[in-house]
Amino acid sequence: MADKIDELAKVALWYKNLVESNNRSFMPLFWDERRFLVLKGGGGSGKSIFAGRKILERVTSERDHRWLVCRKVAKTLRESCFAQLVGQISAHYPDCGYKVNKSEMIISFANGSKIMFAGLDDVEKLKSIFNVTGIWIEEASELLESDFDQLDIRLRGETKHYKQIIVSFNPISIMHWLKKRFFDEKDGRATVHESTYKDNRFLDEDAIRTLEEFRDRNEYFYSVYCLGEWGVTGRSVFDAKAITRRLAMGIIPYAVGRFEFEDDGRALTQVRWVDDPDGFIKIYAPMEAGVPYVIGGDTAGEGSDRFTAQAIDNRTGRQVATLLHQFDEDVYARQVYCLGLYYNTALVSVEVNYSTYPVKELERLRYPKLYVRETVDDFTHRPKKSYGFRTDARTRPLILAQLVKVMRDDVTLVSDRATMEEMLTFVRNEAYRPEAEAGAHDDCIMGLAIAHYARTQQRVTVEAVGRVVKWSQSQWEDYRNASPADKAYLISKWGDPR
Repeated sequence: MADKIDELAKVALWYKNLVESNNRSFMPLFWDERRFLVLKGGGGSGKSIFAGRKILERVTSERDHRWLVCRKVAKTLRESCFAQLVGQISAHYPDCGYKVNKSEMIISFANGSKIMFAGLDDVEKLKSIFNVTGIWIEEASELLESDFDQLDIRLRGETKHYKQIIVSFNPISIMHWLKKRFFDEKDGRATVHESTYKDNRFLDEDAIRTLEEFRDRNEYFYSVYCLGEWGVTGRSVFDAKAITRRLAMGIIPYAVGRFEFEDDGRALTQVRWVDDPDGFIKIYAPMEAGVPYVIGGDTAGEGSDRFTAQAIDNRTGRQVATLLHQFDEDVYARQVYCLGLYYNTALVSVEVNYSTYPVKELERLRYPKLYVRETVDDFTHRPKKSYGFRTDARTRPLILAQLVKVMRDDVTLVSDRATMEEMLTFVRNEAYRPEAEAGAHDDCIMGLAIAHYARTQQRVTVEAVGRVVKWSQSQWEDYRNASPADKAYLISKWGDPR
């Protein structure tokens, strides 16, 4: 009985010391056993200190571990992770029976466990490391995804304990593969943790003051490297700080889904909205009777296979809906047709650079309000009018400059996450030409820019509706069972019964 009491007392003392020497936000992660433990955070958040502490808890209490600690470049390890872990052992595990080999950067423990250090540029040393049971990747944002995959494959050592890769990094780029893999796609084998210097109760006043001075001196640096917010590389065309603040609001669409209809080959009938959490249309503001709307469309082409459409309220320029998907051209044209009808037969301006098919399909379906551009006839050399918007060396700078001004004047006009993320990665290249950062898209931006440019061909005043009707019992039943977006559509179609 006395032995059991002594054992419980030891456990209680161990837990007390663990709590007193660690930040509270990290405590649950000591018991996390998922394959990937992803630690995103700003400078001074304590994420690296926690990673080292969890490794030491495991190698001192679990036998025969072979932990690999790595960074992209080997020479950066000695003064960072290696020095940190040696210091943590001395402070918290002085009696664990450890030996430090400084030349080889290996820490051995009396229970047979080891911690080894290697950079991904040190190929020969990596080849000699086998039977790995745990990995810590520090500054993981330095790695390519292929580097990470190679490390993932190496985690196949024999052990009765769980295997885990700890990933710690500063979120330097919103386009980084880490964001897509662990934050956007939500890997079910991963636990994601976010922290800032505000979570680190062990920072002294001088360190806190140093970090917070960046708030006034360099707001972008403060948001990325202090608050751990996703950053951008290059020179952003749009106001990155304002866009980042808007993104942080986490705006939720009013409805997500798509349109369904009956198609007899000549016309679309029985057009109806279908709620679908995986839908490609996001509605941020439902249609209002009599309000004028404009839709701008960017079609697939020149390396992009995505079709987009942006709907805006022409009174204010506020974004009310987006469409983003990979389509066949006829499917895209039909969804734009339905979206236009839903928004009070909006003015539709679709790009015709790479294919005129979507616009021709809208013509064939007799969509009543298409954007008209003036061109010159190749044969007669006389002015003529054509449907659709053409992006060229003259119009591209014009529509982008106009959109930049619109966003500078009022960033709250945009609500869609995909659109704002594109804005963060839309930069000026060495020739000062605005373009999407390598690996990024500009489809949503171009669709929105086209929509704003086309606004002059749409009225800006609310059209008096004043059509009050009496609905049948079946119409009321359909209305009561409809989604919020559908209810607005039914009123526009049948008239207001109230």
